[in-house]
Amino acid sequence: MRVVIALGGNALLKRGEPLEAEVQRANIHSAADAIAKVAAEHEVVLTHGNGPQVGLLALQAAALETQVHSYPLDVLGAESEGMIGYMLEQALTNRMPERRMANLITQTVVDANDPAFGNPTKFVGPVYGSSEATQLTEGRGWQFREDGEHFRRVVPSPLPLEILELDAIRYLSRGGFLVICTGGGGVPVVRKNGTVEGVEAVIDKDRASSLLAGKLGFDCLML
Repeated sequence: MRVVIALGGNALLKRGEPLEAEVQRANIHSAADAIAKVAAEHEVVLTHGNGPQVGLLALQAAALETQVHSYPLDVLGAESEGMIGYMLEQALTNRMPERRMANLITQTVVDANDPAFGNPTKFVGPVYGSSEATQLTEGRGWQFREDGEHFRRVVPSPLPLEILELDAIRYLSRGGFLVICTGGGGVPVVRKNGTVEGVEAVIDKDRASSLLAGKLGFDCLML
């Protein structure tokens, strides 16, 4: 069977856990145990979320804004895709040394006129109390929504339309590689005058994974 496994960002960094690399490694090790069991018998393409991680990178970038302009969300998305993909690839390689792995930074095309750009809903980053959220709104212009008993930053989440690296993913998967791709839904880009440009958004990884599974013609999507 050919399976796309979509691993949630909060499965890699659980709610309330410190945003530490070793915490993420421990969670990834647990996830890798389960993924390796599936991959031992099936053709697997692995995707993952990045909400907590891209929010962390945004906080780190904001801390240096007096020295350098904060990086846009598409660049932070690519950074998180590389970081998480590296950890997943290493953990899976240690469990399946005979299996070839490939970790791809993936771009996902969205519509520049998607109404999501005017209605941010995608949670990113850690949870905050009400007063902290108010301070960040006033100080950085970030938007927040309630997430349970806490508040989290929200950013636009446009619908994924096309995965630019689809052919490479298909080629590698057919060649026997366990492919890690479409991290965080992929880096959001728009087509403009024959070129592609990054945009300020984070794509929902379940929607992008569903698009990927359909375009690859896989048998199963596991969320």
